[in-house]
Amino acid sequence: MPNHPETVKFGRFGRGLDMFSCIRVSVLAVLLAALFALPSQAQNSEQLEVGPPPQHRVDPPAAGATPQQLEQRGDELKEEKNFLDAIDYYQASLKTAPGNASVFNKIGVCQLLLQRYKEARNSFEHAIKADHNHADAYNNLGVVYYWGRSYGAAIRQYQKAIKLKNDAASYYSNLGHAYFSKKEFEKAIQNYAKAVKLDPDIFNRSSHAGVQVKLASPEDQAHYDYVLAKLYARTGIPDLSLHYLKKAKEEGYRDFKDVYKDSEFAALRKDPRFAALMAAKTTVISD
Repeated sequence: MPNHPETVKFGRFGRGLDMFSCIRVSVLAVLLAALFALPSQAQNSEQLEVGPPPQHRVDPPAAGATPQQLEQRGDELKEEKNFLDAIDYYQASLKTAPGNASVFNKIGVCQLLLQRYKEARNSFEHAIKADHNHADAYNNLGVVYYWGRSYGAAIRQYQKAIKLKNDAASYYSNLGHAYFSKKEFEKAIQNYAKAVKLDPDIFNRSSHAGVQVKLASPEDQAHYDYVLAKLYARTGIPDLSLHYLKKAKEEGYRDFKDVYKDSEFAALRKDPRFAALMAAKTTVISD
């Protein structure tokens, strides 16, 4: 709930107060002084503040607009990250053209980005019901399960998406994330490799509609970066391999010495930059 600060105004002390009244006023003054000091002290501490809920920022859909016009306006609002109003336009489009799987999927994406997971799940399921071959809807439904830590269910949805469309790098990276979260690391790296083959920059580029692997601890983060380093070494992209090796080293990956024996790094070990990285003193990052 948002904070609603209250302002209190106090007047000067009047004449004719007896000693006990003065004592009471003095005590009150001390308490008030301490009260007013609290906000400035709080500014020096680390605090999380719950922001206001998302607000509608544009006019509602106009009467008489075609479903295509409404969907296009929804797309523009989604691109502007105005997800709440985008949903309104998509829903208005569905009223005049019901059963559009693509629009249901777009609504679900907006709801997912608003962290309305139950609503997003319903929208993706509506999209699949409207079109059983809508690969993106299966993938996105997998994302909902993933964020709910139902990794097995997420994997099944990602696999359905891949069966329908096997050239989408994000499907394989999402599947890899789910396997990584289940600590099935070899399956994770196999799917990461397929993702990188389709899009070599997929792990180095963020997408506003994408997901990131959920890591339970700094140790998992270090392991994840080491896995990516191994992946890029295996696929012959030394710059990114070195980048993730450096991160894994800084994060204190406990099995970092394996870099000298893992076969994926055989070629990289001949790179002068590898020797420089290994020789460099690194400050381990910890929480």
